[in-house]
Amino acid sequence: MMPGDNDRLIKKGANMAESIFLRVRRVLSARVEDSVDAMERANSDSTMREAIREVDRAIDEVRGDLETAMTRRLQAARQGEMLAKRVEELTGKARFAVQGGREDLAEVALSRQIDMEAQAERLIQVQADARDEEAKLEESLAALRARKKQMEEALAAFTIARSEAAMGGDGGFENARDIERKVGIAEAAFDRAMTGAGGVGFTRGDADAINGVAAIDKLQKSATVAERLAALKQETKAA
Repeated sequence: MMPGDNDRLIKKGANMAESIFLRVRRVLSARVEDSVDAMERANSDSTMREAIREVDRAIDEVRGDLETAMTRRLQAARQGEMLAKRVEELTGKARFAVQGGREDLAEVALSRQIDMEAQAERLIQVQADARDEEAKLEESLAALRARKKQMEEALAAFTIARSEAAMGGDGGFENARDIERKVGIAEAAFDRAMTGAGGVGFTRGDADAINGVAAIDKLQKSATVAERLAALKQETKAA
């Protein structure tokens, strides 16, 4: 694992999902009734067929993003396991350095250990974020598939109606209207499925506050190193 791989993984998924969720929201917000009206006015199914193709493209995109999110979660889990092993190894190295009278090297090992533990914590958050993203993408996929089914039903009803009209019947358009009334009932469910899919804004503090927090972090790390070093020295004396 090269230096910086974990940080790149942590940042990788930050903005990946936003664009696809906006696309899904746009596709789901399009009213099926409008496409049906357009078909009736033009006496052509081209409008609905293009709308169905648009849903298919969105489904393919959601599938791709779902696979990416799953890959990111699994990669974070694997790297977290590698970090855990490395942290354990550094404890042994620090203990060996103390036993050899090289407290300076022990401090270096313990400092690196703390950095790796912080990376492991961030990777845990990456996994949690990826799981949340996967859940939202799966909801989007289900909503898109349901929308496609409704469109296909409307298209089939239109095709039947047009055939009946050509033969002198008029019952097909009534069937199409009944289907679209059912579609309207499902619209709210799609909106709920996409609630919370957008990004979250963050505010930025002033420079003094940021620098102050960074200084506290440095002091805390130094204190932790000193505490662990003292424990190792005590352990060595006891042995």
